[in-house]
Amino acid sequence: MGTTMTGDHDHGLSPVPEDAGRGPVLVRGEQRVHAGLRLGEIVRRRPPGLTASQWNTASRTLFDHVVCTATTGRPEFAVEFRSPSTDATARRAERTTEAVTAAIGLPLLRVVSATLRTAGHGPRIVAYVVDARRYVAGAAGSDVPAVGFRDIVGRLPDGREGAVNDLGALARAEAVEAYVVRRLTDPILRGLHVRWARGPVEGWSWAEVRPGGVLLERVTVQAFDVSCGVEPARFAEDLAVLAVGERLRTIEAGAPSLMSREDLLADIRRLRDRRVELVGDFAYDHLCQLTAP
Repeated sequence: MGTTMTGDHDHGLSPVPEDAGRGPVLVRGEQRVHAGLRLGEIVRRRPPGLTASQWNTASRTLFDHVVCTATTGRPEFAVEFRSPSTDATARRAERTTEAVTAAIGLPLLRVVSATLRTAGHGPRIVAYVVDARRYVAGAAGSDVPAVGFRDIVGRLPDGREGAVNDLGALARAEAVEAYVVRRLTDPILRGLHVRWARGPVEGWSWAEVRPGGVLLERVTVQAFDVSCGVEPARFAEDLAVLAVGERLRTIEAGAPSLMSREDLLADIRRLRDRRVELVGDFAYDHLCQLTAP
C-alpha cells in the first residue's frame, strides 16, 4: 500500500538522539522506539514540492512512535494511532502527512481504532511489529521455510497451546472465563478481515455479550511502504480482538454500548455486497447466513 520509493529519498531525515521524544524510550533488539516526535524534529529541511505553508502545517505533525536504528538513530518508520473520523480537515492533514513522509522516504504505519490508544496500547503494538519484522528478516536468510511469526505455537495465558503471537490471545482467554461466570452469552470472539483495493485493510471482531446484543470493534491499518511483519489484514483483525477485550473489561463498571445481532448481520451483508472493491474477494459468505453467532 502506498507509493514504492526508489533511489535515495531519505536525505531529509535527521538521526534521532537517544533521549528524544516525549516519553520513555523503548529499546527492542537493534531498534529503539521514541514516543511523541514531531515530523519537524526528524526532517532537516522542507521537502521539494511543498510550499512554506504546507510544510509549516506538516512539520507540526506528531507521530505517536518513531522506530529508529539503535546504533545510528536513523528513523526506520513512524506509527500513528488515530480515531475514526470523517472530518475533512483531519483527512487533509492525513493526506499531507502521507505526501511528506513519502517524499522524505519515511515509512508510515497508521492504526485507526475507536478504542486502541497510543498511551495504553501503543508500546505493546509497536514492539510487536518490531519483533515480527525482525523475525521475518531472520527467516529471510534461512534455507529452511520458517513458520510465520503469527503462527508460532506455544503456551497461552490460559495454559492451552496456541498461537503465542496472537495479539488477541489474552482477550480470547478472558472471554472464555467471562462466559463461565455468565458475563458473556458466547465464549468465542469472532471476526473477519478484508483488504480494500483502494484503501486500508480492515479487521472486525465481535462478542455476544447479551442474548442478541453484540459488542463490535473495527480497526483499520494503513501501511505506507512499511511491512508489519505479519499479513496486514490478519494483523488488523487481531487488533480488533484486542480492542474488544479492552471494552469487555468495562462490563462490570457499566455495560458497553451494544448493537443488535441483526444490525451486525446487516453490516456484514453490506460488506459482502462491496466484494468487487476488495482484494481477494469476500471470504465470509457463511457469516451472512447465520441467525446467531
